Amino acid sequence: MKYELLILYLLIINISAFILYGIDKQKAIKHKFRISENTLIFSAFIGGSVGAFLGMQFFRHKTKHPKFIIGVPVCFIINVIIILYILGIIEF
Repeated sequence: MKYELLILYLLIINISAFILYGIDKQKAIKHKFRISENTLIFSAFIGGSVGAFLGMQFFRHKTKHPKFIIGVPVCFIINVIIILYILGIIEF
């Protein structure tokens, strides 16, 4: 049961992160009020790093900002460590 909830959470947060990057890109194109960079990075940090990375690539958004070029992969590493810990594969 725990693993199914983890998978569901990761699916939802990654799809959400991907959509957030797409929405922000469209808002940038239309010069409208944007989603904050902190919100975008936070979506990656709380488990949506894969969706954030895919959103960056698919929408060609935030791909030249060091905060994102470095931040999203760092979030991915943190996400993997946490997932491995939850699964009992690594211990601290």
